[in-house]
Amino acid sequence: MALEEFFSGTHLPLAEQLPGLYKTEVSRITGKPGGASRFHLMYELYFATEQDFEAALISAPGTELMLALKPWADAKIISWFYSHSFSEETHQTVT
Repeated sequence: MALEEFFSGTHLPLAEQLPGLYKTEVSRITGKPGGASRFHLMYELYFATEQDFEAALISAPGTELMLALKPWADAKIISWFYSHSFSEETHQTVT
C-alpha cells in the first residue's frame, strides 16, 4: 500500500528528526461505531509548547515533512489536526 510505504519510509524518518519532539503515538484505526472508518492510521506528535511545535515546523526537517505531506493532503488522502492534550487519572477499579 503506497500510504503505508510513505508513512514508514518518509513520514516517520522526517518526523523523528523534528526538534523538540518528545513523544509520538501510532494508532491503527480498526473501525468506528456502526462500521468501517475511512481512516487507517493516526500518528500523534507531542511537543512541550506550541512554540516548540511552531519551531519544529520551520526547521529543515519540518519544512521537508510538510512538503512531503502536501500531495497526500491535496489528494484528501490524509488529514491533520492540531490540538492541546491532557490526561487525567481515573479512579475506576479494573476487574
